[in-house]
Amino acid sequence: MGEALLSEFATEIFVPVCAVIGIAFSLVQWVLVSRVKLTSERHASGSDKNGYGDSLIEEEEGLNDLNVVTKCAEIQNAISEGATSFLFTEYQYVGVFMIAFAILIFLFLGSVEGFSSKSQPCTYDKEKMCKPALGTALFSTISFLLGAITSVLSGFLGMKIATYANARTTLEARKGVGKAFIVAFRSGAVMGFLLAANGLLVLYVAINLFKLYYGDDWEGLFEAITGYGLGGSSMALFGRVGGGIYTKAADVGADLVGKVERNIPEDDPRNPAVIADNVGDNVGDIAGMGSDLFGSYAESSCAALVVASISSFGVNHDFTAMLYPLLISSVGILVCLITTLFATDFFEIKGVNEIEPALKKQLIISLLL
Repeated sequence: MGEALLSEFATEIFVPVCAVIGIAFSLVQWVLVSRVKLTSERHASGSDKNGYGDSLIEEEEGLNDLNVVTKCAEIQNAISEGATSFLFTEYQYVGVFMIAFAILIFLFLGSVEGFSSKSQPCTYDKEKMCKPALGTALFSTISFLLGAITSVLSGFLGMKIATYANARTTLEARKGVGKAFIVAFRSGAVMGFLLAANGLLVLYVAINLFKLYYGDDWEGLFEAITGYGLGGSSMALFGRVGGGIYTKAADVGADLVGKVERNIPEDDPRNPAVIADNVGDNVGDIAGMGSDLFGSYAESSCAALVVASISSFGVNHDFTAMLYPLLISSVGILVCLITTLFATDFFEIKGVNEIEPALKKQLIISLLL
């Protein structure tokens, strides 16, 4: 068996550092998006390639821009308020399910050995003793709750940046497609980096804390970690279905009535159903997608860890090889960070025809790295 490129100590440092870098980078992207102000006042003289100091097209043509920007801000606030209220109400019901399901997990897993607190022979080696099923039940329940909370947090933060950036992207689009692309790309990067970095950091911390109890029983340790992926997917179900039903009801129902009875065009903000439709898009397609992506990420990582725990790497307690899935995610954060900089900062996009080449350059750079 070959020697690992990273020592156990280097692995212990590399994974959390990459996670913290991902969180910090997402916050920087949020700050950059916030520099696009929802106001008609002109910025300081001068311009940079990101367009923060540029005038709007309407301002250059002498048109009244105040009403346009004010209305845009009002629509954003209405969508943000509705989406936040919906999610808080939804999470109240999700919290009840989360607690009830956590209790069932503990009861079912703990009853395997009759709630025995005595150590049992390991399945991979009958001469070794592993932790009791009651301990695995307790830690599986804890990891389930950690995964559920992280999934909910990922969806909520994704929804907040989406509702925060929608009007700003619209205003930047009036200066040019390239400006709008940068704001939209950065706002999407906030959810992407937060989702991956938070999931990686929480999973890594949970593994190290659980090791204090399990010690050399890596089979039991990573069996308990599987609850992390289950918690993430369970919360994604509510986000996807709840938001999806809400937006379809608003889109097909009230929006149709507005067009037929009041002759209001589709997606006209004068129709309250349009706001409701956008609320549903945010809580279903964005918050739900954030939870769904986190669930897929957590499940795939936990599955790989479980398989590795019963392989030669787990039996020999090769920590670096065991955490290979987390190392892949850590390197992925760094590579995506570099490619994001190439897409938003290193190249200036001025037209629609330049967006696709910029994304292709980003893909090529990521493959080379």
